[in-house]
Parts: sequence; C-alpha cells; structure tokens
Amino acid sequence: MKLALVGYGKMGRLIEQLAPQYGFETALILDVHNNAGGAGLTAENFRGISAAIEFTAPEAAPGNLLKLASLRIPTVCGATGWYARLDEVKAAFEAGGAGFIYGPNFSIGVNVFERIVAAAAQLLGRRPEYEAWAWEIHHSAKKDAPSGTLLKLVEAMRKAGYEGRIDTASNRAGAVPGTHEIGFDSAADTITLRHTARSREGFARGALWAAQRLAQGLKGCHEFSQVLFGELKA
Repeated sequence: MKLALVGYGKMGRLIEQLAPQYGFETALILDVHNNAGGAGLTAENFRGISAAIEFTAPEAAPGNLLKLASLRIPTVCGATGWYARLDEVKAAFEAGGAGFIYGPNFSIGVNVFERIVAAAAQLLGRRPEYEAWAWEIHHSAKKDAPSGTLLKLVEAMRKAGYEGRIDTASNRAGAVPGTHEIGFDSAADTITLRHTARSREGFARGALWAAQRLAQGLKGCHEFSQVLFGELKA
C-alpha cells in the first residue's frame, strides 16, 4: 500500500518511520516547500496512492483536505483547530466517495481515557457537592489552546450528564508531548483522572492504523473513536 504524507514535521517523520509496520510504503511527502498553497495536491502526484495522512497547521488543513477529497484520496487527518469547517470537509469527502477519518487525538490510550472520564462525569453529574476542572499542557509549538482533545473531553462530560461548571485551563511550555487531566473535588475528597503521553508514538500508530482501515476499503466519514470502538454508523 502506498502512503502520502501531507505535512512533514515531527509527526510526519515518525509516521514515515513506522509506516512499514502497517504495510505502507511512503510514496509521497508534501511539506511547506513543495505544497505551498496546495500546489503539490495534484492527480499526477497522487496516482496510485492508497491513503493520505494529513498533519499540518489549522490554517492549512481545510484547504488540503478539500483538495484531497476532490482527488478521491482516502484520508486521515490529525490536525486540530480547524473544526469550524468540519461540515464542509465532510461534505466534500462524501461527495467524492473517499473515506475520511478525523479526530483531535489518535492515541488509543486517550480515546479509552475519554470513556473513563465520561463514566465518571455520568456518576457525578447530578452531585452538586462535586465541582470539576479540565486542564492540559503541551509543547510550546502547539498553536491551538485549549487542545482539541481537552475540548472533546469536556464535550464528553457534558454529553454524559455533568451539569456543573467545568473550570478549563491550558499551558504551553517546553517539549511536553501532551498531558490531560480531569478532576472532581468536594469538601470530602478529590478524584483526579490523568493521561500522560510519553511521546508522539501513540498518535502516529493510531493514525497509521486508521489509514490502514481506509486503504483496506473503509468508506464514509468517521471520527476516530467510532472506528476504534466499532461504532460505525450504517
């Protein structure tokens, strides 16, 4: 299977390194030098490509994705901070018929963590004595704050029935891959739930697993957790 990388920063290089373990040959790499303004997203460049993984900046991702959709390339997107245009991008992939998997975090551990957070929020949702907080820290180069993952965790808490205020905070410093923490506090006790990434490897492996599913024929537009937990809608 031939893989295209759209974005070649630290994540892109790690994905290239791990790709053979998932049956991929990295056949095309597009970065700021050869894809300015989407110039590298051409039918000729993508001939024979089985799947693409897009990991770029929030301002670049929607344009890249719309072009990939027009080329009918099955695509995984791990970029965050662009979801105001998510409906537009999904409509483009649906019109073109190529599969599309997106998500704020492709770490399997983080997606399991979200389910744990939702369960705690459901149990404490109508207990006014417990107040909640949501906090995250990432490396100083990460542009969006709060992270897409933290926003999704808070959304999961709300959907699970937590009705109280959730105090939300973010930090950007150093080279931290990513730490997310959800807490519940009362006069009697504190419950703290935390996920700490040791490296970017978990994100890269999740993205490659998702690309593998697309290359093997998965159709439609799906949030990563739906694919991971087998909750695909017909």
